[in-house]
Amino acid sequence: MKRILIANVGSTSYKYTVFQVDSKGACIELVRGGIERVSDYESAISQSLVDLESKGFAKSSIDAVAFKTVVGGNVSGLREADEKVVDALEAMAYVAPAHNPPYAAAIRAFGRVLPSARKVALFETSFYQWADEAWKRYAVPQKWYEIGIRRYGFHGASHKFAAERVAELCGESEAAESARMLYVNNGRMPLKKHFRMVNCHLGGSSSVCGIFDGAAVGASMGFTPQSGLPQNNRVGDLDAMAIPFAMETLKINVEDAVRQLSKEGGLLGISGVSNDMREVRAAAESGNESAKTAIDVLAYSARSYIGQFTAQMGGLDAIGFSGGIAENNPWLRAKILEPLAGLGLKIDAEKNSALVKSEGVFSCPDSKIKAVAVVANEEIVIVREVARYIEK
Repeated sequence: MKRILIANVGSTSYKYTVFQVDSKGACIELVRGGIERVSDYESAISQSLVDLESKGFAKSSIDAVAFKTVVGGNVSGLREADEKVVDALEAMAYVAPAHNPPYAAAIRAFGRVLPSARKVALFETSFYQWADEAWKRYAVPQKWYEIGIRRYGFHGASHKFAAERVAELCGESEAAESARMLYVNNGRMPLKKHFRMVNCHLGGSSSVCGIFDGAAVGASMGFTPQSGLPQNNRVGDLDAMAIPFAMETLKINVEDAVRQLSKEGGLLGISGVSNDMREVRAAAESGNESAKTAIDVLAYSARSYIGQFTAQMGGLDAIGFSGGIAENNPWLRAKILEPLAGLGLKIDAEKNSALVKSEGVFSCPDSKIKAVAVVANEEIVIVREVARYIEK
């Protein structure tokens, strides 16, 4: 038996979940908790350990602490959360300012307050390490590439879970096993039958990922989580020259430009109403044209990436949907998918409507492409991979 604490660190919050993993790999959640309005991670973590002890979980019973780190440049994969990882997080802090500094601080804090437990990082970029170099490279000068400007991809744990679960629900057990064992085997398994899928993770932060035989071929997010689909507050894809043009025309500096693109863009920026899809939809149904446009832009962008990865993989067997917005809004899934009828995709409207925060195939039996809803579960991926890692 192993007990693993997953540390979920936000810019002003700290949440944790403790799992027990048995010898067969079964993961059981034991307890979860958290602290909001955190300014000192070491104090927050120390307090959480006191709370755990009051519930019967001694410090000595925690075998490992797992961190869902975001981006460390060339430092990626599943690895010890050591000083090299902390240095990599700090070096890429500008790229992920809401995530990297808090995780660096939390890793150091756990090293001091819980020295007996292993510290393991599973980077969000890990899922993309087997993608072709052609996807990873931007057409930038070589010196830009050498300082780390390339596509990394994000939401790795969520897309990996979807790769497994969508394949299972589609009856593709080999593809599911390939995705499940990806990090153990250091790459995809050779399959008798290829399985090509695209997963749309739509939530507060959204991305689309192409997955071939259980491994990512690319994603809509690239150098930062800022790129790809329009998100709650983030702009998504944008022509690089738009930024200096806006700075010159609006007389703003680079800090203002970054703030506006990351805090005032996305659904909020287009709709002018909210960054919450529920409120945007309500406004759209009330006749707000800007809100309608925000939804249309999101759906258009998602379809565009579905098409991109379908072309790159030479076809498509399934489309998955995960994340809060996708799981809770059958109407949005339908809006994204209906124009794909020309590819042989047929949606069962009744099945789709019934799948709210639940899993299942909602395409028709004779559909050439299966449509699947899954409930995202990043934590299971993290705890399972870390359990395997510390058993080595």
